[in-house]
Amino acid sequence: MDAQSRGRAENIDPADQWVLNPNTGEYELRLGNSAPQSPGSPVPGPRASRRGRAADPEAGRGRGGAAVREAPERGSEVPQPRRRRGAEPEPPPGRRNRRPVKKKSKAKKIVAWTGGGLALVLVATGSAGYLYLKHLEGNVSATDVGDAAKQGFSKDDAFNILIIGTDKRTGAGNEGYGDKNSVGHADTNILLHVAKDRTNATALSIPRDMIVDVPDCETNQPDGSKKVIPGSSQVRFNTSLGQEGRDAGCTMRTVKAVTGITPDHFMMVDFNAVKTLTSAVGGVKVCLKHAVNDKDSHLELPAGESKIEGEQALAFVRTRHAWGNQGDLDRIKVQQQFMGSLMRDMSSSDTLTNPRKLLDLAEAATNALTVDQGIKSVGTLKDIALEMKKVPPKNITFLTVPVNDNPAEKVHATVVVDQNQGPEIFDAINNDVSFTDVKKKEKAAKDAQAARLKGSRSAPSDVRVRVMNGGAADGSAQETLNWMQTEKSILKSENAGNAPAELSKTTLEYAPDQAPQARELAALMGLPGSALKPGKSVENAQGLPAMSLTLGKDFKGAGVSLTAPAKAPEVTDKSTADKVECAS
Repeated sequence: MDAQSRGRAENIDPADQWVLNPNTGEYELRLGNSAPQSPGSPVPGPRASRRGRAADPEAGRGRGGAAVREAPERGSEVPQPRRRRGAEPEPPPGRRNRRPVKKKSKAKKIVAWTGGGLALVLVATGSAGYLYLKHLEGNVSATDVGDAAKQGFSKDDAFNILIIGTDKRTGAGNEGYGDKNSVGHADTNILLHVAKDRTNATALSIPRDMIVDVPDCETNQPDGSKKVIPGSSQVRFNTSLGQEGRDAGCTMRTVKAVTGITPDHFMMVDFNAVKTLTSAVGGVKVCLKHAVNDKDSHLELPAGESKIEGEQALAFVRTRHAWGNQGDLDRIKVQQQFMGSLMRDMSSSDTLTNPRKLLDLAEAATNALTVDQGIKSVGTLKDIALEMKKVPPKNITFLTVPVNDNPAEKVHATVVVDQNQGPEIFDAINNDVSFTDVKKKEKAAKDAQAARLKGSRSAPSDVRVRVMNGGAADGSAQETLNWMQTEKSILKSENAGNAPAELSKTTLEYAPDQAPQARELAALMGLPGSALKPGKSVENAQGLPAMSLTLGKDFKGAGVSLTAPAKAPEVTDKSTADKVECAS
């Protein structure tokens, strides 16, 4: 390619060159007259002005003056790929010997997903090109939070992602928002739990002004050293990030300390994310019960439905004075309604079938995002998107941590966890229990597991078991052994040390003739039917057959039941992603 032609090719918007290959049902990126982009193709650079392309008198000519097909305008049909030189012509419609092309759903190949209004939108296509994916990966920032986050992502497990929106001012136009001296506190916080069977998800908002104890936190310094930042007692939740140099791992540890739920990963964005993502998708629909004219945030909207983006969208999710009692809890409700609307827009056909919009979203989302090292690759983010896409919007529940006014304050400015309602909600999320009515995919399997608990039970003195630690806290096996022998009269028990491998869930393996023993031990320990694993026995220290009890990462302590609640507690103040609600 000569210099002149190469210059013109670089000015072509990649979004205008996506074409549908009828043989594969996939969109392919074709630059000019080239074949689909290969791993050796250059990464698309910054796109030129669309008006600038039209003003180029040579833009319509290719090598040797040949006419080049013009790129489609936004929203137009994507052109079909050209037939290669020398290829057999495609048979005309109606030919009997024509093989029908099986087209796949575009929505299954082009995925746009968001974990919240301040989180992630990721586009993934099978033929986007290796180098373009690496280009997107270069947009994503990553923070090493050590063992606060998992090292990788599993498609087969339930997962928890902590979504953090900071109040740090970065970028032009953000001078009017947040504290100009803020180091980036945890201003908006959502713990997103996605069920193992993908039938449901729960987005739990955590108030920034909730009083908590922030635990000690080990952080990685720029020079490679580690520094332990001392914890703080009875402080606002938002200080778990930024204050004293705390990173997102400190916020993750604080969530675990408060709720008992362990975040697997985090995704963090600042004010710019709301502006860039809403503009990239073409605006988000919102509904207001009354007109708003807020002088502080400069939000001015009529009653009823409006479409907002950019600065206006940021003002919508940031303002407090326009809603309810003008407090943070009312703002959280509005943010949840905004996220539900954004999710619906992301999954609409207008988004999923528009290559230009998807590329804009990919660039905006990856540029806005900071994540932990375990999910920094675009491939992993794509996997998370695909798993989240499986959850029906009607089964995505928005909740807020139940709170009460802080009793230590005369003038109420902060809140504390409601110890009557909070633990029930935390326990349901921790045990993968849905807050919506769903048809469980594994109902037959669950019925079979429950059946293992039914039947005759042995006396405690007849239960013979070896206890191993398979991921529980250090000393759990000995603690459990002491509890069995001193409080439950299970004297035929012994500590077998560490298991060969760590387990996420506690298990009890037994031979068929040991089923009565297994049922008795399950009843005493509060083990669910899913923990019972029919199998074989092992020899104990005396050479006698015994069951194997392996304490997994879910183990909560000797005598603490592991049986999940049959259903989630009733929560009056909740919403789901499929419902259109008007902010008030």
